[in-house]
Amino acid sequence: MNKRKRYAASFKAKVALEALRGEKTMSELSAKYGVHPNMITGWKKKAVEGMIDLFSGKGTRPGQMNESEIKDLHAKIGQLTVERDFLSKAFGQ
Repeated sequence: MNKRKRYAASFKAKVALEALRGEKTMSELSAKYGVHPNMITGWKKKAVEGMIDLFSGKGTRPGQMNESEIKDLHAKIGQLTVERDFLSKAFGQ
């Protein structure tokens, strides 16, 4: 069984933008990029939703994290610190 192919975000954006322009049909874009038309349609839909969030103020700026992500990362740091301290004591370092 074949593994699913993963596409880079830049590639998805390029194809979605070209689909949004409407200069070529989905079939033409599919043949040009070797991607199923349903996949292009999904990328196009995500691009439009992303634009709506961007202009409505719901989108987050790059590098901006929400409170729950920060809390999760602090918990992970604490867990790793405890593990490190335990292992260093266990091996006498």
